[in-house]
Amino acid sequence: MRGDSAAGGGGPGETCKPAADVDVLVVGFGIAGGCAAVEAAASGASVLILERAAVAGGTSAMAGGHFYLGGGTVVQRATGHPDSADEMYAYLMAVTPEPEPDKIRAYADGSVEHCDWLESLGFEFERSYYAEKAVIQPQTQGLMYTGNEKVWPFRDLAVPAPRGHKVPVPGDTQGARMVIDLLERRAAELGVGVRFETGVTGLLADGGAVTGVAWRSFGRTGTVRAGSVILAAGGFVMNAEMVARHVPQLAQKPFVLGTTYDDGTGIKLGLSVGAQALHMDQAFITAPFYPPGRLLTGIVVNCEGKRFVAEDSYHSRTSGFVLDQPGCAAYLIVDSEHMEHPSFPLVPFIDGWETVREMEAGLGIPAGNLVTTLAAYNDAAARGEDPEFHKHPDWLEPQDTGPWAAFDLSLGKAMYAGFTLGGLRCTVDGQVQRADGSVVTGLYAAGACASNIAQDGKGYSSGTQLGEGSFFGRRAGRHAAQRART
Repeated sequence: MRGDSAAGGGGPGETCKPAADVDVLVVGFGIAGGCAAVEAAASGASVLILERAAVAGGTSAMAGGHFYLGGGTVVQRATGHPDSADEMYAYLMAVTPEPEPDKIRAYADGSVEHCDWLESLGFEFERSYYAEKAVIQPQTQGLMYTGNEKVWPFRDLAVPAPRGHKVPVPGDTQGARMVIDLLERRAAELGVGVRFETGVTGLLADGGAVTGVAWRSFGRTGTVRAGSVILAAGGFVMNAEMVARHVPQLAQKPFVLGTTYDDGTGIKLGLSVGAQALHMDQAFITAPFYPPGRLLTGIVVNCEGKRFVAEDSYHSRTSGFVLDQPGCAAYLIVDSEHMEHPSFPLVPFIDGWETVREMEAGLGIPAGNLVTTLAAYNDAAARGEDPEFHKHPDWLEPQDTGPWAAFDLSLGKAMYAGFTLGGLRCTVDGQVQRADGSVVTGLYAAGACASNIAQDGKGYSSGTQLGEGSFFGRRAGRHAAQRART
């Protein structure tokens, strides 16, 4: 371990005496915990972070580096994409199943300032725009569409704008590592204490108020008394028992997105003092079939040969609707004029057929169903229409030139990956709440162990986790620091 001595000392196997107080103790050093600690320290609080891993970062450091930001950020302005806080608010309200207006309003109104704050850590989002339909920008482009902003009905409810801000690191993984490194440096400059390889085993409470934590590091144990505790310990995707109980669909795919320590510790700590957890049955689960964007011109059908989603949807929205279908089975159908293999081979190519009737038989679809579905789609697309799902004109093209190809989007066949979205109920400032809405005094939550904006995969936009984790982490840090001064 390295850091200050606030957590006390003691030999192996020895229980330590209560340590000197700190104003704010943060559990976990990912994007949310790092931002909470830095903001609390900048507000004048004494701060200590306890992190179970040997390094900072958590699952945040594995991410590609998208932050969902809008309202007219410096990147949006520089690339000619007008946006406003009101349009961002309207969009997020529309795609969130059970929106909390005060949180969405705060996030939209504070997004421009938050973008500037992130850059003040020591980097700049590239002032460039990536126009293609992709999971993430392939290089260092600073801005792209990363949600359902242009998908019906959302494009009619809010003016579309690209809000996926990517850090200037090429590739699709670990781009956020750069931000974690900058947070670690800023934390050191502000005098934040950090103890690695130190796990929190329980919360200390007095009369219903949280007053500190108990910790363990190898054979050593101890306590830290704190004015406030901020839980930022990640989700629960690595906890087999919690996954089986809350989101069993996550147990049916090849891999999950998370680290060893995404085991629900933060959520369980909150529950231990009477907190409520929300949306525990929801997860981000996806198997993108694009890029290339050309594949979006095809149709997605279930095992009955029926369309059920607009194919130009963000990939986790499409995947969420796939999981609603009988047997969680679906196929992407494209003709020879639009056939390309996905850039990331997550959805397997099944076969090609000379006729649609042969394809029906090969896929086990009831005779005539796919023929009818494809004919109706082709007729409408030729007129520039999609009366059933209102696919955006950019992706509306008939699939009428044989042979036809099929890709398998079915759960268990496509390579689905995901992470949990449920977390502790909390206020706009991160104060953890009970089921009746009352606050657990002295306890805060941020990041993947808190429930804020990201509530389900169908409404998710890339960058929401890093965006809301950093934004609400900062709010929790400021509020906890203010509480220490009163």
